[in-house]
Amino acid sequence: MEPRGVHLRRREGLGGEQEHRPLGEGSTETHGAPDLVQWTRHMEAMKTQLLEQAQGQLMEMLDRAVWEAVQSYPPQGGPLPSIPPNSLSKTPEPALGKRKVFIIRKSLLDELMEVQHFRTIYHMFIAGLCVFIISTVAIDFIDEGRLLLELDLLIFSFGQLPLALVTWVPMFLSTLLAPYQALRLWARPREGGAWTLGAGLGCALLAAHIAMLGVLPLHVAVEHQLPPASRCILVFEQVRLLMKSYSFLREAVPGTLHTRGGEGIQAPSFSSYLYFLFCPTLIYREAYPRTPHIRWNYVAKNFAQALGCVLYACFILCRLCVPVFANMSREPFSTRTLVLSVLHATLPGILMLLLIFFAFLHCWLNAFAEMLRFGDRMFYRDWWNSTSFSNYYRTWNVVVHDWLYSYVYQDGLWLVGRQARRAAMLSVFLVSAVVHEYIFCFVLGFFYPVMLMLFLVFGGLLNFMMHDQHTGPAWNVVMWTLLFLGQGIQVSLYCQEWYAQRHCPPPQTTFWRLVTPRSWSCHT
Repeated sequence: MEPRGVHLRRREGLGGEQEHRPLGEGSTETHGAPDLVQWTRHMEAMKTQLLEQAQGQLMEMLDRAVWEAVQSYPPQGGPLPSIPPNSLSKTPEPALGKRKVFIIRKSLLDELMEVQHFRTIYHMFIAGLCVFIISTVAIDFIDEGRLLLELDLLIFSFGQLPLALVTWVPMFLSTLLAPYQALRLWARPREGGAWTLGAGLGCALLAAHIAMLGVLPLHVAVEHQLPPASRCILVFEQVRLLMKSYSFLREAVPGTLHTRGGEGIQAPSFSSYLYFLFCPTLIYREAYPRTPHIRWNYVAKNFAQALGCVLYACFILCRLCVPVFANMSREPFSTRTLVLSVLHATLPGILMLLLIFFAFLHCWLNAFAEMLRFGDRMFYRDWWNSTSFSNYYRTWNVVVHDWLYSYVYQDGLWLVGRQARRAAMLSVFLVSAVVHEYIFCFVLGFFYPVMLMLFLVFGGLLNFMMHDQHTGPAWNVVMWTLLFLGQGIQVSLYCQEWYAQRHCPPPQTTFWRLVTPRSWSCHT
């Protein structure tokens, strides 16, 4: 929040973006009465926009405070009208041009962990991990007479990890230097042909940067046959760095290119860009709210929990998936076998979903936020209370949703007009589905458009069918049932294709053999 007495003027950029600048910098010139009238109108518009944003945030805070007060002090007579918790996460459709506001707040699970009843659920999951470890040791002792905890799947998945980390270095350096240097070239004063030459060099830098991020990790993964977990590191960093680069340029370029009187605008500081590359958000700002100190015990706890989730996932795959799907491609295909495998995979599928959520969206992001003193920890919201898939998509991963909303949905509306809201929403689903399918294809090493169909076709339909007007516990049960089935389909089909790729190698490599699932015809 700006200190009192500091007067700012705002310059409008693309898509309604605006830049703050002290009134005293380059503001000594006078332009007469017409400019004064225009300036007054601009300030009135800015005041109206600020009041609307403040009113929306204040209403949301008051709604949450009222609901928490009602829940904390239940009435003894009859039930009082209260705001359902699910409605708190159903944010009304914001106005075009609304920007992400960062404030200091804790992650929701950290707040819930302060309640003993919720901590008990967390302890139940830890007990489940202990049971998996005990059963693994017992089975190994009974079958092979050894008391060692073998983690063959974990060791295989993270094979060639040093190569993946070495590959990450040029990817990061390209992201660190190319977009920032390109912006500095564009920020030069527009005099003669120097700016044109600088703009051309900046575009060439960005083209080299995109080629580096796009080609290098793919080449390393295919050439050296990296295992899944090492590939996962590369593809996540590839997508993350591309999204960070785009956000930095999208937020900084409008203010840099819009100049007055031929006077260039200074580019953002390099330290702010470097901080942005590591902080857990995909929306660039020159400054973020910061916490006063670092709790290193909190950092260690979250990293330990993330490691525990990786071990948990390894045991789930070893005990619940590998015995079922390892030899499935050797048996004749039948609808009965497919349906039973999908139903069998629902439990490990939903457990994997919860582990991915807790390990990455809570533990990993909170650990980095704490180390960087990043104040806004709302990486997710109460997606488990959702009664509609539209709300689930908004609250499951707030970090990615903010990026999609700001740069795909809002910019789409800015380009085609407010009347094309459904088209802009479909573009969000299309971009998200394609990226998710690319990640699965990169990690697993084969093309099987299960995620594309589930996310784009079924997910898009459910988004419009199960909308925010559906409330009540029954709709929450429906949402969880569909999540169970969706995760079962993913785990079952991807596991079948994984083993079919190994049991039935193609006699020759052609395009159609690469894009046709091997599990459809593999019966050895």
